[in-house]
Amino acid sequence: MFYHLLYPLAGEVILFNVFKYITFRTFGALLTSLAVYFLFGRFQILFLQRWQVTQTIRKDGPQSHLAKTGTPTMGGILTLLCTVVSVLLWMDFQNLSVWIVLALFTAFAAIGFYDDYRKIRYGSSKGLPGRYKLLLQILFATAAAWALIRCFSPDTSLALPFFKTLRPDLGWWYLPFAVFVIVGASNAVNLTDGLDGLATGPAIVAFMTYALLAYFAGHVKIAAYLQIPYVAGSGELAIFCGALVGALIGFLWFNTYPAEIFMGDVGSLPLGGALGYVALVTKNEFLLVIIGGVFVLETLSVMTQVVSFKLTGKRIFLMAPIHHHFELKGWDEPKVIVRFWIISFVLALIALSTLKLR
Repeated sequence: MFYHLLYPLAGEVILFNVFKYITFRTFGALLTSLAVYFLFGRFQILFLQRWQVTQTIRKDGPQSHLAKTGTPTMGGILTLLCTVVSVLLWMDFQNLSVWIVLALFTAFAAIGFYDDYRKIRYGSSKGLPGRYKLLLQILFATAAAWALIRCFSPDTSLALPFFKTLRPDLGWWYLPFAVFVIVGASNAVNLTDGLDGLATGPAIVAFMTYALLAYFAGHVKIAAYLQIPYVAGSGELAIFCGALVGALIGFLWFNTYPAEIFMGDVGSLPLGGALGYVALVTKNEFLLVIIGGVFVLETLSVMTQVVSFKLTGKRIFLMAPIHHHFELKGWDEPKVIVRFWIISFVLALIALSTLKLR
């Protein structure tokens, strides 16, 4: 909104010229969502406590987690509102990619909201049955992927790290691939959200990294210098990433150990979905494996645990996802969280370093 209201006045007030710059609007979006979360975060916690919107703890998890019973949940609702409001204030309304990611973000939040609602309504850690949740995720991801291919970026080739000329074209197979990336990332973040701030920290690092990658991919000269695919209009996604980073930092203020609030599925499912979508638009699909390495590790730990138990009757980890394994090994919860944050930060640096290794 600011872009359309103030930038046209730059001829009269030179200061308004800054609104044409994506970098300025990205920081503006970040600070806006952060300020809004700080302003309403405490009220949200009091509201959720009053209406007993609290977390149900799994009885088969680590026993230390039972002390978290009664902690307010669904903090992702305010994250969603802060992000959407901030993006609408700072985005270019003519950029289709931002509208698509906002729609996807909201749709996945709606799935998570219904899942959380059922858990609270029936007082169980089991919400929406997994098959229905997955079906809805695939449905919305397919719509977003189709819109991506048809309306924004018809480029169905893949950009591989370390290879500047090798770009296999998947054709229409790109559609199921894109759906897999979006749904896989969504569930990976959801699996990671098991300790206070564990998913939030790596998500902040990932979206900060993708804000840079979106800006680079949408800038003709920088894309040419780095020899990465130029994607017209993708730079505007940096504003979405910036708004989300601000909202997540605000949420982390209350979610850090010991947490005063949890994000719930209404927060974790859209985070991963949006991360996957931004990776697709900026042609950094495979870098997501590195940038989101913590999420990938958590997912693989669950998959290998299940396969091993079904085939051999033995478990690889004391408990999956893997953060519970380290807890049962005797690590304090804050130690697990901070070390996973460090890993995500290092992985982000490795991913950015590949920009010149092509």
